[in-house]
Amino acid sequence: MVKINRVYTGGGDEGESSLVDGSRRKKSDPRFSVVGTCDEANSWLGLVLAEINRLPDHEDGGERTNVQRVQAVLNEAIVRVQNELFDLGAELACPPETLPEYMVLLSQGQTDVLMAEMDAWLASLPELTSFILPAGSPPVACMQVARTVVRRLERDIVQLQEHEGAASVRPLVKVYVNRLSDWLFVMGRWVSTMLNEEEALWVPLGKRPAEKGVAHRVEQMQANDDDFSTL
Repeated sequence: MVKINRVYTGGGDEGESSLVDGSRRKKSDPRFSVVGTCDEANSWLGLVLAEINRLPDHEDGGERTNVQRVQAVLNEAIVRVQNELFDLGAELACPPETLPEYMVLLSQGQTDVLMAEMDAWLASLPELTSFILPAGSPPVACMQVARTVVRRLERDIVQLQEHEGAASVRPLVKVYVNRLSDWLFVMGRWVSTMLNEEEALWVPLGKRPAEKGVAHRVEQMQANDDDFSTL
């Protein structure tokens, strides 16, 4: 049982902190960067969950049953993954050879669940004909940010291995993190579809009309304000 009686210790005031095995390192150490990015990804998932639970389940036309379905699925799935990211952060906060014997590590099973969920979501999604812009309703936009943070976590892990050696991170960890970013992408598409939102698709530069910018709109607004002020 974990007991936290005091948050501050003063042990990190000089720019160092402790790993799980008790060893001390500078806070600029690549291993702390990995742990911090893992924590950041977990925090974004918390924001995704907050935005999902803020969705109104009623509108003028009556009950929005799909909102309730999305909330039920994501409340279960995201809380599970948040716990897994916490497990992962604890593992990454220590070289594999000095991990405590009592620590239970993520296994292939957690990765398999992510893939099974993606397959279930993809079964009801339309074919994707273009890349998707990171946009949409608040929960979907937050999923896109979470996805990019998980991608950064993957890059940080690779940099840690370049710094400490390939054995500094279990191979399964990279597989899990890679699948997790895909999972967030597919989840975002599924939520958009369930909420009847139109996905923001990327239009290649060669297929976009000549860009005029928005300066003329701002100038017209100002002109309208000036006209109104003269009345």
